[in-house]
Amino acid sequence: MMAALLASFGLAAITATPGTPAPGGPPEPVQIRDIAPPLDVFPYPPWMVAVAAILALAVLALAVWLIVRWVRNRPGPPPLGPRTIALGELEKLRARADELEPYAFSIAVSDVLRTFISNARFRLPATRQTSPEFLAAISGSPLFSENDRALLARFLEKCDMIKFARVQATSVDNVELVENALAFVRGGEA
Repeated sequence: MMAALLASFGLAAITATPGTPAPGGPPEPVQIRDIAPPLDVFPYPPWMVAVAAILALAVLALAVWLIVRWVRNRPGPPPLGPRTIALGELEKLRARADELEPYAFSIAVSDVLRTFISNARFRLPATRQTSPEFLAAISGSPLFSENDRALLARFLEKCDMIKFARVQATSVDNVELVENALAFVRGGEA
């Protein structure tokens, strides 16, 4: 029936199958084509990739800015108190008591102790006063006990003898000076 239908339209029916000889000619070779290689297709449009990259950079920049801001605004360690500073300086001087000349050593220990008295709770101008002026200033002060006054008087007298009278001193005198200064600074610790 199909052949009749095709014939009515003027088409000849094709009855030959591939590989069989066509009427009046050699057999037609069968050609097998290989499959096409896969196409590499990016799943997202370029505008979407650009927007994602810009957003990622913005988030990264925000994170870096926040970290830098946090590091800069982070509170540092609390400042050392006058007592801690003085104790540290006196301990360094005690370690060098044998190697420093007594004149320079007495000046260094006296400076540390006078700076401590000026900056600690006493708030006296000890660095700008002579020893007699300083001892007169603390004589009536309730901040200093009798023991403190006696200790400071011995300390300042020994320092003045080494500094101004150029009394011959040794490393034993250096150790005595630094121990007196340490005793005074530690005296207020509770």
